[in-house]
Amino acid sequence: MPIITGITPGSPAARRGIAPGDDLLRINGHEIRDFLDYRFHAAESLLRLEIRKPGGKTVRARIRKGEYEDLGLEFANFLMDEQRRCRNHCIFCFIDQLPPGLRESLYFKDDDARLSFLFGNYITLTNLDEQDAERMIAMRISPIRVSVHTMDPALRAKMMGNPRAGESLRLLERFAAAGLEIDAQLVLCPGWNDGPALEDSLRRLLALPSLRSAAAVPVGLTRCREGLPPLRGFSPEEAAAVIDTFGVLRQACAGLDDPPELCPSDEFFLLAGRDLPEPAYYGAFRQLENGVGMWSLLRGEALALLADPDWLAAARAEVPADTRRRATLVTGTAAAPLLRLLADELEKSWHAIRITVVPVVNRFFGETITVAGLLTGQDIAARVCPAEPRGDGRRREEPRELGDEVLLPACCFRSEGDLTLDGWTLDRLRGVLGIPVRLVGNDAEALLRALLGV
Repeated sequence: MPIITGITPGSPAARRGIAPGDDLLRINGHEIRDFLDYRFHAAESLLRLEIRKPGGKTVRARIRKGEYEDLGLEFANFLMDEQRRCRNHCIFCFIDQLPPGLRESLYFKDDDARLSFLFGNYITLTNLDEQDAERMIAMRISPIRVSVHTMDPALRAKMMGNPRAGESLRLLERFAAAGLEIDAQLVLCPGWNDGPALEDSLRRLLALPSLRSAAAVPVGLTRCREGLPPLRGFSPEEAAAVIDTFGVLRQACAGLDDPPELCPSDEFFLLAGRDLPEPAYYGAFRQLENGVGMWSLLRGEALALLADPDWLAAARAEVPADTRRRATLVTGTAAAPLLRLLADELEKSWHAIRITVVPVVNRFFGETITVAGLLTGQDIAARVCPAEPRGDGRRREEPRELGDEVLLPACCFRSEGDLTLDGWTLDRLRGVLGIPVRLVGNDAEALLRALLGV
């Protein structure tokens, strides 16, 4: 049972004499196992709590409060339970491809529906039992974000290394029948679940009445795949075929009043050498966090701001047109062309500002990893900072002129102490680079203001 570790002063629970060390057993007769039970059943205005004291005595407390008012109980962690570990052995698992020596938390594979509810994580359904499924339906937890990969049960079990992976697809139909909305993600591996298998999966997903979106991302392959199943990346022709398959299915549901979003990720367009679609292609951008439409949204919003006279006037009030500034904008190799385009457009209005876009090749994970979110401190430092002499007295390359400030992608730093994946802190990078460093998010206005230095 969840152990209460603290009581918020002045809260409804504090007024009833509940104390740290008590066990929370039930609310209104419902057993409390974790934060989902707690948040759902504690929302009512009249509560009957069953509490077990440290000596084993069970007491009851009646509490009246405002509907959805916080009860005031604090627990050791936000889940009020242990995090659920993934039971699968997917052939494409990125965590299995991490090099050794990273901090321990990076090697934990979560597959927890509660984290999906909280943070939008994608789950495989293989961790859900009957009680979990009934609870999700009863609590109307929606949308449900599912890593589907394929709708062929046998192929799914093979790709995910779990016999239950195929059986758990039945939960999709059950959730859809209950009216819970579904966002589906497919990690595509060439020769496995692309081609006809992809078309079949999309058609089966479209048969679910509550499907909101289905998106595909290409498998990410690092240099550390020793002992893992042989996989390869997509060729330009194969990436184009994925885009075309989505196009056929999009056309098939074009007449629907509210068609689900069917979109390949930005990487497929880049791999195929095709232009990125306009923002309307992505609807409500329901899978933006999976890299689906991120380029199009950023480009569209940034160019709209740069063409907006009111925005330009306000920006020029802060940064006059003759302001001299030099800055270095760091990114992964995939996003470099887009950021160069936006920097060029900004420089047309501020002629004395010069932005150097520096794409960083990912040596840590391998050159096939091109996104900014997986850049490491050591790769950034090696590519951006002025070169140091080699052992023979010659420089590895010409020293780089960094300008007034270095702009780094905020997505390559994690919340655990602002660390990069290889454990570099922002302060360490500042020390190596020797000039001011700023983190920049994916928001268009934040990016443009960072380029301007405000």
